Amino acid sequence: MIDERRLRLMIRLARYEQKDGKEDLKISKYYRRDYVGFALLKNLFLVTVAYALLLAVIVVYNLDFLVDHLNDLNLRPLLAAVILGYLFVLGIYSVIVYTVSSLRYARAQKSVKAYYGKLDTLAGLYDGKRNRAAGKPARRRAK
Repeated sequence: MIDERRLRLMIRLARYEQKDGKEDLKISKYYRRDYVGFALLKNLFLVTVAYALLLAVIVVYNLDFLVDHLNDLNLRPLLAAVILGYLFVLGIYSVIVYTVSSLRYARAQKSVKAYYGKLDTLAGLYDGKRNRAAGKPARRRAK
C-alpha cells in the first residue's frame, strides 16, 4: 500500500530538485568564501571588458576632436581620470556583487538545509515502515 505522506514528500523533494533547488544545490557545494570570490573574479573581468568597450565608444564618438587636438592634449590627467574612473566603477560594482552573492549564498544554504531536513524526514518514514514490517518498534528521532 502506498503511504500518501511519503509520496507527497517525495513529490515535493523532486520538484525542489528539478526547479527551485537546482541552482541552490550547485551553490551549496562551494564554501561561502570561494563562491563570493568567484563572483568577484567574474565581476573584475566583466567590468574590465565593459569599461574598455565604453572607452572605445567614447573615443570613436570623439575621434574628430581627438585627431584635431592630438598635439594639444595633456595625456597624464586624461589617463589618470580614466584609471580613477575605472577603479571607481570597479569598486561600486564589487560592493554590489559581494552583497548580492553573499545574500544569494545565505538563501541557498538555508534552502538546502530545509531540503536535507525533509530528506531526513523521508528516511525516517522509510525506517519506520521497515521496522514495523520486521516487528520492531519504530525508532524515535531526537529533535
